[in-house]
This record gives sequence, structure tokens and C-alpha cells, in this order.
Amino acid sequence: MSFELRRVQRLAGASLLLLGAAATSALAQEPVQQPVQQPAQDKSSTELPAITVTAPSPIVRRVVPTRSPVHVARTGRSRSQQHAAEATPPAAASAAAPQQGVLPIVTNQFATVTVVPNEEIRREGAGQLGDLLFSKPGITGSSFAPGASSRPIIRGLDVNRVGIVENGTNSGGASDLGEDHFVPIDPLATNQVEVVRGPAALRYGSTSIGGVVSATNNRIPDALPSCAPSFQTYGLPTKAPLATAETSPCVTAETRSAFSSVDRGVESGVLLDTGGGNFAFHADVYGRTTTDYGIPSYPYLNDQTRSVANGRQPNSATRSDGASIGGSYFFQGGYIGAAITQNDSLYHIPGMDGADHNTRIDGHQTKINVKGEYRPDAAAIDTIRFWAGATDYRHNEIGLADPADPNSDGVRQTFTNKEQEIRTEVQLMPFNARFAEVTTALGFQVGHQELSAPSPDNPGTLFNGLWDPNNSTRVAGYAFNEFKFTDATRAQIAGRIEHVELHGTTPNFPADFLPDGTPQVAIARNPFYTPKSGSIGLLQDLPGGMVGSITAQYVERAPKAAELFSRGAHDATATFDIGNPNLTIETAKSVELGVRKATGPFRFEATIYYTHFDNFIFRRLTGVMCGDDFASCGTPGAELNQAVYSQRNANFRGGEFQSQLDVGAFQGGIWGIENQLDVVRATFTDGTNVPRIPPLRMGGGVFWRDDNWLMRVNLLHAFAQNNVAVIAETPTAGYNLLKAEVSYKTKLDRNWFGAREMIAGVVGNNLLNESIRNSVSYTKDEVLMPGIGVRAFANFKF
Repeated sequence: MSFELRRVQRLAGASLLLLGAAATSALAQEPVQQPVQQPAQDKSSTELPAITVTAPSPIVRRVVPTRSPVHVARTGRSRSQQHAAEATPPAAASAAAPQQGVLPIVTNQFATVTVVPNEEIRREGAGQLGDLLFSKPGITGSSFAPGASSRPIIRGLDVNRVGIVENGTNSGGASDLGEDHFVPIDPLATNQVEVVRGPAALRYGSTSIGGVVSATNNRIPDALPSCAPSFQTYGLPTKAPLATAETSPCVTAETRSAFSSVDRGVESGVLLDTGGGNFAFHADVYGRTTTDYGIPSYPYLNDQTRSVANGRQPNSATRSDGASIGGSYFFQGGYIGAAITQNDSLYHIPGMDGADHNTRIDGHQTKINVKGEYRPDAAAIDTIRFWAGATDYRHNEIGLADPADPNSDGVRQTFTNKEQEIRTEVQLMPFNARFAEVTTALGFQVGHQELSAPSPDNPGTLFNGLWDPNNSTRVAGYAFNEFKFTDATRAQIAGRIEHVELHGTTPNFPADFLPDGTPQVAIARNPFYTPKSGSIGLLQDLPGGMVGSITAQYVERAPKAAELFSRGAHDATATFDIGNPNLTIETAKSVELGVRKATGPFRFEATIYYTHFDNFIFRRLTGVMCGDDFASCGTPGAELNQAVYSQRNANFRGGEFQSQLDVGAFQGGIWGIENQLDVVRATFTDGTNVPRIPPLRMGGGVFWRDDNWLMRVNLLHAFAQNNVAVIAETPTAGYNLLKAEVSYKTKLDRNWFGAREMIAGVVGNNLLNESIRNSVSYTKDEVLMPGIGVRAFANFKF
């Protein structure tokens, strides 16, 4: 079935889902309840966001022990609200949402957590997680193909040191195997994104030294729709008897749509939730298409002879679509649910080589996820949680073998990834150890991955693709212990141990990585590693509603398959990668200090950190140029930089700051100012620079908001990046990124086509039309970020 036909079917399915939702709502003839009149509020006061984070820690406290403003800010609910929530069946939260644009600050975690809530995702409208997080303090995106393939980079660390999960399990895909590969999580179908740094990353594995990017949605419902009646008693400490009712199921629906001018992009999605009795179901379908995006100037720094039509980045068009269906069964004390998801993407690769060969990637992923939670009526166990996932991913890299021959179009390389993962956690009941209340959570994780990357251009040779088929198995156990000394003081001690086994082959490359006339043979390699990690942290309430934290961690990381077994051309990075089967465990020793404040008119978070790496694994460019195979290395006219996976000690240090100040009341709302700053400096122990590190950035702006409107203007300045690697990296000029947005959110009369809520707005990006190059991108000298553009969006909830 063609990609276009599948896309038409899914968009047609979206219309059917929406019509079904409206029909069900009409048949139910549910009376419209009049809103309860609330006392008038002082518009100059600050409404705190109700932030709920899911990814940071396996220890979840269900009862807030104090009514202090600090704890209310941490959970978004008072103690009475918390008890009320526990005394009802699982249902979608119905608490009043915060005003748009309030800076979300998380103060109950031991390290910085960046939260991108649903409404901000809708306003930003990025096609990839790296694009969505591009301007967040301490985070950027790889921007290999803006809008199509951009992986988050945290504090200068990427791929094998940044984990990406969706609803608690690995995202799958191949984005960590090549910068040109897309992340199979679309923000259009995502409700919240959290970026977790520090010790909490041990929950997900040692390959998350830099942090974890966690995307969540309702594909596996963990609560009944907000319109559903209460059919059971859930989570009560006393485990009251099951109660039932005879009521028709309810249906809620949401539409998400937008248009962008810079790439003539159109996106649309429909989400459907229904529930009744002990069941809840979810379905969603989405699609997005863009043309080559507009750029402000000539894109190729090192070649001024090429033509660029209509001021657009050549070969940058994209298409993507996806669909998911899932459901959950709720029983006394818990639930279990599953979902199946399909992600498809067809996108072009910008850059000179990509444009010459009309290179594009046709990717497909099928993913099955299961998760559940059980709160037994036991004296020792509070909660048991589990996640399981299996993904089958495949993409073809398609292009012309000969740019002068259009008949040579075909598959140049194929990547496949079959991956399975299971994770289980047991949270124990708190117990009084006299000096502190102690809560413990234990976890077990196992995963298996099979990779291949064949190329039909070199069949039957040692260099048939980037690597031969290989596989790896990971088994891990971890423990988190939290100590509550007082309401104001908490500590955490966590540890993790893994066992990693890998199986693959490597050629017998000579020591100097140049051909010496000896025929190359494949050597089977079966390395195994047992990395161990630990962390300790302290969280302290401070005067003025502030919270301080200090954490230290020791993390060991086993090499991954690509670092061990690569032995071929890697077009994405323009390198000829040579794996090193002798790599040893990489070790990171980190310390982080932070101060945060989530209450009052002035909200902020400030963090500084330092990390020392022993045996830091990186691609070392040798200065030798290669062609498509090893025999071509060192020959004239070769175009690929020879890159050998190597290890050296390195130091990373930096900091992040962001704040928001409500200055005062104006025209019935609140106006204020905001700012941000982030910096990371990374060097090897001999003083040379680690390659592709983000520059110093600082910015600020003004905003005005009330219960319905948000208006904001913000300028982010990135300084020039001149701290570059010795070989094959060029300096990057600075830039100014000006952005303005206006959005409106309101409740609607249900007679308005059945919709009950709307949020719509207009966002202007890169309003100065600056030529922006991303210093961390391998293609920055050939690919500009999009120029000036306007995005209009509208979301409706039914």
C-alpha cells in the first residue's frame, strides 16, 4: 500500500472518528451544566500551574503531608484536594487549568526537570522533539533536517547519552544510530514532554547520562475520561467494596490543526477518548505535510556555484502520519492497558549531497506497549507498576546512485531495529526509621535489541552497509531510597547495576586505520560489561518559598553496538565510521547545585553543574579521507572523513537560568518580563575542544496574560561558537531569534458544533529573518534553519 494511500485513509479515519464523537454526544443528550460562579479574583495575583510530572522518580507520594505553599506548588493541589482525588475512581483531572504562559517550575525533584505542557506544545507546533526543545535552557536539537530529523541534545550530550521514552518505554527507532534518522514520537500526538536530568535518569539506564526526554499521551489510558461516571472505588486505603452503575459510556474528542507559512505546512490530528464501566479507550490519528522551507540567504557556505530556487532550502520537504488505538481495564486497586501505534515518515535530506542525490528517508515503525499499576491491600507494598514494549522499525534511505542518471534512483541503505523491553517497579510503604521516614522503590529492567544496516550497493562484501547484523541484551536492577527528615528536608540515595552483552563482527583494521594490502576479514566479537552507578541528593526548603538541591552521581556506561561494530560509510555525518571493539566502560562523575522558586510573582530556577568523564567515547576524526569502502581511504578525491571511535577523558561544566516576573496588573490581566541563560563548556583534558557543543545563549522578553489571552515577544541571542574541534569542525556565527505569539483560550457553548473548549493563536518565528546555523549540526555549513514564518493553529475539545 502506498504512503499516499495510507495517509488518505488515516485522514479519512480522523473525520470518521470526529463524526462518531459528535454523534455519540448528540445521542446522549447530556444536559449542559451551568458553570459555578466563582468569587472574583485579583488579576494581579499569580495563578500557579498544576504541574504533574511522571518521569523523574519511581517514588510517588500520594499524600501531601502539609498545606504549606511550597508543597501546594509542588503538586498543584492542596492536601484536601489530594485526599479527595484518592477517594474517587481514576478520572481525568478536572482542576482549573493555570493561565497560559506561566513558567512551569518543578521544585520537588532532586535535579532540574524541564516541563513542556500540552498548551505550549500546541503553540510551538514542532515536528520533532529536538525542534520543540530547541530554545529551552540547556537543551537544543541536532537539526540535521529541521522539521524531519532533530534529536534533543542536553548539556552538549546527545545520541548514546540521552534517552527518549514514550509513556515509560523506549521510543525505538534509529535516531541514536544516525543524525539523519527521525525520532518516532510526534509532538502532534503528545500531551506533555519532560526533560529529566541528574540521578533520576538512573531509572532508565546508563545510556541516559545526559538526561531523559519523556513524552506522554493518553494512548494507554490511566484514568477514565472526565465525563465518565464513577463505577468503582479505586486506590482507597480502606479498599471499599466495588460499586457499579448503569450509565451510557461517554465520549470526548479533540482536534488539533495548524498551518505554517515558511514551509506551506499543514497538520491535523484527531484524538478520541471514551469510557464506561471498568473500561477506557483511546484512538488518535494525525498527518503532516510540508514543502521545502524558506530561508533568508544562500545556504551553502563552501560552494557558491549552486542555484537555490525561490529562496528555499533544497530537498527539505516532509510528510508524516500515524495512528494509535489503545485501552485499559480498571479493577479494584489498579489498571492494565495496552496500545498499538504506527508511525510513518517520508522526508528529504537537505544539504549538497542530499540535494544532488534527491536523498530521502522512508521510515515505518510499529510499536506495541503495555503498562499497568496495582496497589495491593498489603502492609509492605504501596504500588506495583510495570511497562512493556516491542517495536519493529525499518527505514530505507533512497536516492540516486548517479546524480546525472535519474534512472539510478533506488534504496541505498536500510536500517532495521527490533527491540523489546520490560520494566517493573515496586514501591514499598514508607516506614519510620526514627531519624527519617524512609520510602524505597525497587526496579528491574530487561531489554533486547537486534540491528541491521545492509546496503544493496555493496552486496556480498565486508562493507555491505554500516555494520553487520548485531544484537545486544541488557538486564538491570535499581533501587531508590528517599529519606524525609522533616517537611522541609529530604534526601535520596539511588543505585543501579546492569549486565550488557553484545554480539557482532568487526574487520581486522590495521592499527593506523589505513589500508596495508592485507585482505580484510570479519572477526566475531562478543563483549560484555557490568556497569554500576549510584547517586545521592539533598532537597531543602529555603526561606522565601525557595527550594535548594545538591546532587552527586557516579554513572558507568557500556559501549553501544554502533561504537563497537561500525565499519563503513555513514552519509549522515559525512564520515567513514570505524568501530572499536576494545572500548571500555565510560564513567561520568557529576555534581549539580540548584535553586528554584515556583510561588509568588517571581519564579525562577538556577542550576550549575560539573561532569568529569573517564574514557569518554567519541568519533575521533583522523584527518584521512575515505570513499565508500576502506580500500579508498587516503586516495585523492575521497569525500568522507575517517572517524574512529576512541576514548579520552573530558570535562563538561555549565549552568542554566530562567525566570519570570509578574510586574503588575494591566488592562485586566498581568504583564511581566522573562529571561533565560545557558552555557556549556566541554574540553578534553589536554584543553582541546569536544566537538559540536552549543554556544552561550541568553534572551528575554515581555508578556501579558489573563484567563483567556496570552501575548508574548521574546528574543534569544546565541553567541558565536568558536570553541571547535581541531579537525573538520568550523566556527559558527551567532544569531538572534525573535519570536512573537498571541493565543486565545476559552470555554464554548456546546451548541457551537458540540465543542466545549477552544485554543487558537498565531505565532511568528524568526521574525528578523536571520540566517541561523546550529553549531551542533553536522550539516550546519549547508543547511540553514527556517527563515521568517507565521504559524496559525486551532484546537477544539468536544
